[in-house]
Amino acid sequence: MLELFPPIEPYRTHEIAVTDGHRLYAEECGNPQGLPVLFVHGGPGAGCERYHRQLFDPQIYRIVLFDQRGCGKSIPHASLTGNTTQALVADMESIRRLLGIERWVIFGGSWGSTLGLVYAQTHPERVLGLILRGIFLCRPRDIAWFYQDGASFVLPDYWQDYLEVISVDERNDMVHAYYRRLTGADEVAMMAAAKAWSLWEGRASTLLPKAEVVDHFASSLTALSLARIECHYFMNNSFLEDDQILRHAGRLRDIPGVIVHGRYDVVCPLEQAWALHRAWPQARLQIIPDAGHSATERGIVDALVTATNQFGVRFR
Repeated sequence: MLELFPPIEPYRTHEIAVTDGHRLYAEECGNPQGLPVLFVHGGPGAGCERYHRQLFDPQIYRIVLFDQRGCGKSIPHASLTGNTTQALVADMESIRRLLGIERWVIFGGSWGSTLGLVYAQTHPERVLGLILRGIFLCRPRDIAWFYQDGASFVLPDYWQDYLEVISVDERNDMVHAYYRRLTGADEVAMMAAAKAWSLWEGRASTLLPKAEVVDHFASSLTALSLARIECHYFMNNSFLEDDQILRHAGRLRDIPGVIVHGRYDVVCPLEQAWALHRAWPQARLQIIPDAGHSATERGIVDALVTATNQFGVRFR
């Protein structure tokens, strides 16, 4: 099985002023003359991690990573102002123009797959190819599965900790109840809610428990931005039209694509990748038989690195 490439450091970093007072952190790694690829992280609100650089051969790729509005090294932290899907798509275009890139590969996992798909459907002429992991279509049923009724039956012990911060009379609408706490004036209640929300996702992300994944989700910096921004998006239907991604899948027909999804993904069940593949049959779907949702799982790493290597040969 293929593994991550060795750790690398950026050769250039950027602070990019965009709309509504946001300043985005972006970095470039690998080969400055290489094949451009944009890494689109999950959440929304999770931010990039160091290992994300290691999914690409640094001799072949010009690797561009950025922290989306309100998370990671972008500021202001956990800000919801002007934080919409359309704004993030516009930010990606701003980064492309700033870096002088004509076309690039888009690589995204979980919410990164959502945003990567919306970007590709909006700007298909700018996308060489799509590598997507843990497909998240952001339909109301997908949100309800993980945050209201569904995953709770698979992981009832972890679900109980997610329930604890919400009073019994509010549990009929968990996202709304969390939103009240995550946007309220009580900072103690906000942080407690953020930790519970983020830990629920972190614990559910891997097929087998993985301490380093849970620790990342439990950190205060990650938990606050992830919980506030995710909840903000889910309260607003992720700023998407109903079934938008599947209805517009025809716009992807000329874009080469690879879809990687764990068979036992509890966060984003396999049905979402299956539905996307049916709507976009030109893409290759690879189901990993012994994996959940996380990009850190061995089978998923192997499939993703294989895909980036293959695209490197194809487009170089």
